[in-house]
Formats: sequence, structure tokens, C-alpha cells
Amino acid sequence: MFPLRDDNPHFLTPYVTYGLIAVNVFVWLVLQGVGFEPGLTRSVCTLGLIPGELSGAIPAGAKLPMGPAGFCVIDSGGAWTGLFTYMFVHGSWLHIIMNMWFLWIFGNNVEDSMGHVRFAVFYLVCGLLAALLQVLSGPSSGAPIVGASGAIGGVMGAYILLYPRVNVHFLFFFGFFFTVIAIPAFWMLGYWLLVQFLGGITSIGATSGVAFWAHIGGFVAGAALVTLFRKPELVARHPYHGWKAQVTAPPSWRKVPPK
Repeated sequence: MFPLRDDNPHFLTPYVTYGLIAVNVFVWLVLQGVGFEPGLTRSVCTLGLIPGELSGAIPAGAKLPMGPAGFCVIDSGGAWTGLFTYMFVHGSWLHIIMNMWFLWIFGNNVEDSMGHVRFAVFYLVCGLLAALLQVLSGPSSGAPIVGASGAIGGVMGAYILLYPRVNVHFLFFFGFFFTVIAIPAFWMLGYWLLVQFLGGITSIGATSGVAFWAHIGGFVAGAALVTLFRKPELVARHPYHGWKAQVTAPPSWRKVPPK
């Protein structure tokens, strides 16, 4: 399931969404060496979040094997900065491309409902809470947490409450067959949350390369905080917000200029 676009107009220029994408791309290209070693391992170790380091389960100075050609040295003072920097670090080209695409699809409309400053704070808070839930799910883990998906999960949690009936167009794959399907956001994002929950349950006590609980934590945080961060006057400009609005948006996407 790969989202292509939504039928949701936006009014504000999404400067923060643009900025977040630019920062993530900059980190990937400059600090992570576009995925080549030793830049990838070094960036994951220094900018990622290691649960065992934050909880104190892994002592300072410990060396953790990392990748085919390196290891991470635990620094007792680095975990707290990692709570924020982890969400700008990625593990592969596919990882960053998928995250930035989801951020663009859903971020511009959530920013539209909050304004620029509120959205920036909202994004960082969701990323922080997402990381904390992932740490709680495995406090002694030595596997670094990286990626913007926890914070983006918060954006999706806000979106599902703000615009539940807006159609999201996505590629649907079934073996070699694929087609484009448009369904309301609450079905598409609800399915995404269910997949994360099932993945999180099956990953308990096992090593997983996907931070399912960070995704869940971010989503729940976003859904819980959206009422606090949204601006009613901005949300009211959207023709398809809330459950009482028109059931579906027009079949073709367009950007509606402000009146």
C-alpha cells in the first residue's frame, strides 16, 4: 500500500514541511554519506537513539557491533540529544524516500491546520513521545532507533482526526496485479495503525529492524495532541474537515486558493 496523493486542498505554503524534508535530505546526503560506510554507521551511532544507553542498561564505554564494518561506543551523555536527532537520521535510501513521501502527503494539510510554529513544535513532540514508547518496549536494547517515521506517525494521527473522510489515493498491490484505489483517510490510516500494532506485538522479545512501537507512539501522540495544537479558524477553511463534512472530496486533486 503506497499513498500517491490525497483530495485535500491546502491554503498555507507548508514552509515547515519543506524545511523538515530539506533537513532530513541534508543529513542523509552530507552527514550520512548517502548510505556508504563509514558515514552510515558513524551517523547512526552518534545521532541515533540507543534504548539501553538512555535507560542505563548498557554501561558507558560499552562497544556494540554495528553493521558489517563497525561498532558503536556508548557515551553516557549522548542519549538525551539522540531523543531529538534520531528523527533526522535514516538507514537506507528506501527508508528516507518512504518517510519523506509520507511526510509530504500528510504533513502539508496538518501544518495548514496549525500554522507553521505550532506544527514544528507538534512534530518534534510527537517524535519525542514516539521514541520514549519504543524505549519502554525494549529498555535494554542495543539496536539504534533512527528515522522520521515516529514523528510522521504523529502527523498521520492528527490527519485521521482532522480529515477522516478525505479520499487518499494509493497503489494497491496483489501479487503481480496492482491498481489505484481511493478510500477515506480513516480506513487507510486505520489499516496502517493496525499493521504497526500487529508488528509491535510480534516483535516483543525479538530483534526487529522496524520500530513498530515508535510508529504507534507517534500516531497516538498526534491524535491526542491535535486538539491542543490545531487552530479552529484554520481548520474551518477546509471544506472536508471532520466527520460532519461532505463525505468525500472531488475526484481530482487541486489546490484551492484562499478567499
